[in-house]
Amino acid sequence: MPRLAFTTPTGTTAEKMLERRGGVLTPLDRLLAHNDGLAAGWNALLGAVRQEFSIPGDLRELIILRVAVLNGAGYEWAAHVDLARRYGVRESVIESIAREGTVLTHDARYDAVLAYTDAMTRAVTVTDHTFDQLRSLFSEAEIVELTATVASYNMVSRFLVALGVTAADREPVQARQDRGTP
Repeated sequence: MPRLAFTTPTGTTAEKMLERRGGVLTPLDRLLAHNDGLAAGWNALLGAVRQEFSIPGDLRELIILRVAVLNGAGYEWAAHVDLARRYGVRESVIESIAREGTVLTHDARYDAVLAYTDAMTRAVTVTDHTFDQLRSLFSEAEIVELTATVASYNMVSRFLVALGVTAADREPVQARQDRGTP
């Protein structure tokens, strides 16, 4: 269980969250609901990152998984690993992302995105070399979207980790109760 109690969003924020999530509120949503303005802004930002960017889903999910590993966000990993598979990220790539250290997939686009993600997440500062690799493969608009995705999911993972939200919190409440867990 997270460090704070879950709550339920109400009003138009709840409607927008439910619409974006396909009728289901996640544990993350139920923590954000402690502040309606935060929940509304978060929903709008992450909705744009997930639904209004031109970068392909495999790159987005690659970033999210790598950020989850680097920040120790098991909930984020669990929420996105199957999505990565659905977007075509190979199992060998998923396994390599899960390890610490430099990741080499032998796919120039993936490797550049992962190096950029690592730099932004670990050091914040990105070297010219790392940025130039990205620039050689992506348009400026795509680089903006890649950057916003890394930044946004660092925000997500750090929120989840600080509040103690784990992969176990993704389980339906009934399943936890069946095990004798509140």
